[in-house]
Amino acid sequence: MPIDLRFEPDEAALLTDLYELTMAASYFAIGFNGPSCFSLSVRRLPPRRGFLVAAGLERLLEALEEFRFAPAAIDYLASLKLFTSAFLDYLATLRFTGDVVALPEGTIFFEEEPILEVHAPLIEAQLIETLAINQVGMASLAASKAARSLIAARGRRLIDFGLRRSQGADAGLIAARSSYLAGFAGTSNVLAGRRYAIPLYGTMAHSYIMAHETEAAAFAHFVALFPQLSTLLVDTYDTIRGVENAARVALELRAGGFKLQAVRLDSGDLLDLSMRARRTLDQRGLGEVAIFASGNLDEYRIDELLRAGAPIDAFGVGTAMVVSADAPSLDISYKLAEYNGIARLKTSQGKLTLPGRKQVFRAINPSDGFFADRIGLAEETAAAVAREFRPAPTSVATLLERRFQAGRRVEPRPTLAESRDRFAAELARLDQRHKDLERPERYTVRQTTALAAMVTAEKLRAERRQD
Repeated sequence: MPIDLRFEPDEAALLTDLYELTMAASYFAIGFNGPSCFSLSVRRLPPRRGFLVAAGLERLLEALEEFRFAPAAIDYLASLKLFTSAFLDYLATLRFTGDVVALPEGTIFFEEEPILEVHAPLIEAQLIETLAINQVGMASLAASKAARSLIAARGRRLIDFGLRRSQGADAGLIAARSSYLAGFAGTSNVLAGRRYAIPLYGTMAHSYIMAHETEAAAFAHFVALFPQLSTLLVDTYDTIRGVENAARVALELRAGGFKLQAVRLDSGDLLDLSMRARRTLDQRGLGEVAIFASGNLDEYRIDELLRAGAPIDAFGVGTAMVVSADAPSLDISYKLAEYNGIARLKTSQGKLTLPGRKQVFRAINPSDGFFADRIGLAEETAAAVAREFRPAPTSVATLLERRFQAGRRVEPRPTLAESRDRFAAELARLDQRHKDLERPERYTVRQTTALAAMVTAEKLRAERRQD
């Protein structure tokens, strides 16, 4: 029997909530399967967030390309004795045939802006709701948290150490991919390295030091076998004595034509210890040896350390990033925006949705930075929407791009490196006041005149639906 740490492609269609299937069965029974539009967006930004980063789209599209109910899945659904044989026969031949428009991975976005829209027959679009929220939500949450550490690090290198405390195997892979997209230098996650070609980094655990009779012997044995991975963990016992032992190894390596990469601090007062470690290394002429810090770090702690002048060159970020500890969920939703050519909206208090097929328009200022956004209707043009910005922008770009047409990709899949480059360019164009870690200024996002008019009209129509 295979181990349970797996997710088979044939199971993707079952990664759903039961009510998606019961709604689909009802649609099938009453003949509701006309063209629809569902919109995926985040209602509100999490606390202390000035922006979010779109991620997870490519994994979702990969699943949609192969979306099907395999014979074993049909057999399982039949065993529930909930569904008619006619509906199960329909599912057995179902494939995703719709269109998807989406923000490219690495795009910075804000609340209420569509991350993606699915234009497909109603049953197909309904069945993929859970999968879409699951994949895009988790990945965007992790990428956004990682981006904050990148801002705090001020150019220092960041490594993902989150796998062991991630909330499941897939979550660890998502976090490694998303953090690399958001600018991390690499990951300790070997499977993520293989799957996504992310550079791998690793040092040693305290157990390796403790297995030796002396710390110095542990250091010597490790660097003898892995001189290219020679970052030594120096806080198993007394940290500064550990740095002194590492310095002796560094001098021996230098004599043999090699270089000690770094010493790693994983506990204690990282500000004080990093300063003392730097002083110890410099006194021995080892200015090239870096200081690497880890241990319950997040963007707030990194920022605090660097503001205080800690001479730390790189950080390992684990638990806080992989679970987005200060904001562990996104208020993300996937809602029907149009059915059979008629706009739809939900009017629940605090959960008003936006009707119709939409586009996001981003205005660029004379400094080539982001100025403001408008959420508009898909048929609106950038030229027309540009007239709604005050003052007039230098240019206006449309953000949602067609990625799928009739169930297939319309252009080659972007590489992770390309998405990473996109995010780096986007972050550079976002003003610092929106990137503040504690009190970011709210970025301006408004509805276009045409969308606002549709919202008003559809509110009235929604009232009549309850008469």
